[in-house]
Amino acid sequence: MTTHHLQGIYSPVLTPFKADLSPDIPEFVRHCQWLLGQEVGLAVFGTNSEANSLSVGERKELLDALLESGAPPARLLPGTGCCALTDTVELTRHAAAAGVGGVLMLPPFYYKGVSDDGLFRSYAEVIERVGDSRLRVYLYHIPPVAQVSISLPLIERLLKAYPGTIAGIKDSSGDWSNTEAMQRAFGAEGFDVFAGSEVFLLRTLRAGGAGCITATGNVNPAPMVQLFNSWQEDGADAQQAALDATRAIFQKHNMIPAMKTAVARFSGVDSWRTLRPPLTALTAEQERALAQDLDHHGFAMKGIGA
Repeated sequence: MTTHHLQGIYSPVLTPFKADLSPDIPEFVRHCQWLLGQEVGLAVFGTNSEANSLSVGERKELLDALLESGAPPARLLPGTGCCALTDTVELTRHAAAAGVGGVLMLPPFYYKGVSDDGLFRSYAEVIERVGDSRLRVYLYHIPPVAQVSISLPLIERLLKAYPGTIAGIKDSSGDWSNTEAMQRAFGAEGFDVFAGSEVFLLRTLRAGGAGCITATGNVNPAPMVQLFNSWQEDGADAQQAALDATRAIFQKHNMIPAMKTAVARFSGVDSWRTLRPPLTALTAEQERALAQDLDHHGFAMKGIGA
């Protein structure tokens, strides 16, 4: 893996499915290449990728296809955290061997109320079993979904045990005070703190953070990249307000199916509307409401159908 710090905008890439619910690999690669063209990094196999509805084999096949397409490994941050230790090890070893920029690792999330000792043991076991000095782990803190938290004392312990391997975190707690506390506690040590939503992008950058890893990077990448590149200039607050407004539309309409519907609409590829169970697509009425809101907002995805 590369040893430079990651920064900027990363998107947990949506996964397209065929009618039989198998991953549509060519369309996945095409969407990834569009995002790279927008200067967005690829956090493939994240929450909004429906990653936990994908098998280990499917994730490996998709990553291999992406690499074979010429995607730069340094711009990839695949999700490798699973409930099963051996699955996490297999995915992490595969990603490390490919030379990706880092891996985004959920804690094992099925059992609730687990201790920091248990989580430390889990992360340590993965790192030791992979045994690759190039490995860079980005912790994935998403308690609203996983209901398993990554505490500041746990981060401190991991950093002391595995300096250079524990590289950063995505904080999807939705609590700015928590993101700020992580940056204040560990940012000076070179720990890359990413906000889990662009609504915190400007605050994260002003606090010295690395950027954001955000779902709506799939559909609204260019304005996020623009803010990342110009956050110290006049107009940054107005740019942030515009990002917030777009985000609010997708959150209003159920994030994953709404984003897939938008990609389908602007790319002309109807199969993007397909989700793997238990998730369901928007109804025709919901699609019309989403389209009305996006049109009223003047939203477009330029070049995605090219």
